[in-house]
Amino acid sequence: MSHLRIGFNTRVSFTADDGPAAGLRDGIELFKYAESLGYQGGWAYQRHFDHYLSSPMPFFAAVGQHTAHITLGTAVLPTRYQEPVLLAEAAATTDLLVGERLQVAVSSGGTQFDAVFGLGPSGLTGREEGQRRLSTFLSAIQGELLHTVTEAAPGGPPVGAELRATPHSPNLRSRIWYGSGHIASAVLAAQQGLRLITGTILHENTGESFSQYQARLIDEYRKAYKDAHGVDAPPVAVSASVLAGTTAELRATYAAYDEQRRTQGPAASRPKGALSPTAPSSLPPGLLVSPVFHGTPEQVTEAVLADEGLQAADELVLFLPPAFGLAENRQLLKDFAQTVAPNLGWAPTYPLKEATR
Repeated sequence: MSHLRIGFNTRVSFTADDGPAAGLRDGIELFKYAESLGYQGGWAYQRHFDHYLSSPMPFFAAVGQHTAHITLGTAVLPTRYQEPVLLAEAAATTDLLVGERLQVAVSSGGTQFDAVFGLGPSGLTGREEGQRRLSTFLSAIQGELLHTVTEAAPGGPPVGAELRATPHSPNLRSRIWYGSGHIASAVLAAQQGLRLITGTILHENTGESFSQYQARLIDEYRKAYKDAHGVDAPPVAVSASVLAGTTAELRATYAAYDEQRRTQGPAASRPKGALSPTAPSSLPPGLLVSPVFHGTPEQVTEAVLADEGLQAADELVLFLPPAFGLAENRQLLKDFAQTVAPNLGWAPTYPLKEATR
C-alpha cells in the first residue's frame, strides 16, 4: 500500500420522508466533501426500483460540475440489464462532461429483475447475455465499426455510411472495470483488458477466509493480465466496510452496523422506506460476506494492515452503510482520512481546500 489511493462507495440513498431529490443533492455534497478531504475516488452503486441511485450517468454529470479532481465510478452496472450502445453513448458523453474522470465498473449482474428487463432474444444464460452485451459495449466505447448501412431509409444515413457510437471519448476504454467476486471472472476480466474492483461479497467458498480468497483473486488477476498483455495489470480497487470510531458513541454505532451485517445480511442498514430483501438473514450457498473493520482508529489501522485482501489493493474504497445520511457519511470519511489513511501509506495527490486543513 505504498502508493495507496482511497475512495468511497455510496448508494446515494434517500428516505421515504425526504425523497429522491434530497438524496441526490446530498450525494453531490458528499462527493464535494470527499474531494475536499483528498479522496481520489468516489463510486456510486446502481440499484433499481428502490430508495437508491438507479441512473449513475446523469448523477455523475452533475457531480462533475461541482468537483475537479475526484474520479467518478459506477460500482457496478449489471451489463445484462444495459443496452450496450446506449450505455456507451451515455458513458462517453458523461466522461467528456466531467473532464475524463469517469470510471465505468460493470458485472454480469444477478437475476432479480429478469422479469422486467428480460434476457433478450438470444436465449443465453444471464452470465452469457451479460458477456455478450459487454462485448458490444467495449466495441462501441473503442470507436469500432458497429454497422455499415446497406439500405437507405427516409431521413436515415446514406448507403455505405459507417456507424460508430458518438461521441467518442478516446481514453475511456482504459477506465472500464469489472466487479468480480470470483477468481474465474477476475481472470476473464484480465484477459479482456479490464481493470478490477472487488468488494464485500465473494461468490466462491473454498474454505479459505474472506481475506485469503480475496488476496488470491487479486493475485490471479494480475498474473492473467501479465500473461495476456505482456504488461503489469492496472491498479486494483477493493471495497470494504472500514469504520474508524473517534468517539465512544461512534464506535457503538459502527458496532451495531457490524451486528446487523452479520445477522441480517443484505437487509442490514436500509434507509426508511427501502424494500426488505427476501430471506434477509441468509445468503445463497457459496457466498462470503466481508468483515466490518470497526473500533478505534488504532484498532482499525491494525486490522486493515493485517488483512491480506486489503493489503493487496491499490485503492481502498470505503463502503458506506446505506442507511447513513450525509452528516454520518461526512464524519466517517473525515475520521478515516485523518486518523487511519496516513498510517496506511496514503497522502492526497492534489491540493486540499484551506477549509479542511
